[in-house]
Amino acid sequence: MTPEEVGRYAESLPGVKRKGTEARPAWYVRDRLVVRLDDPRTAVIRVPLARRESLLDSYPGSFGVPPRMEAHHKVEAYLDDADPAGVRAAIELAWEMQRR
Repeated sequence: MTPEEVGRYAESLPGVKRKGTEARPAWYVRDRLVVRLDDPRTAVIRVPLARRESLLDSYPGSFGVPPRMEAHHKVEAYLDDADPAGVRAAIELAWEMQRR
């Protein structure tokens, strides 16, 4: 999945707006982070902790949780290897969580 595809999908969800910088674009709903590109290969996506493990199990190789994110509602998506359906599912989970 490309960074452009991440942005297009995020912006297709109601209320999502692009913020951040050119180098690190991010998409928010109601000023709450949905997804951010840390670099062209890595996206940080907010996901409910209760759904994170099932996401990791369903899409092995697509996501990881570095030690610095273990206590947070986040996963890293490795865009070069990620299943696009998994990335879209994670972005949608983030959108659902953050729009409330």
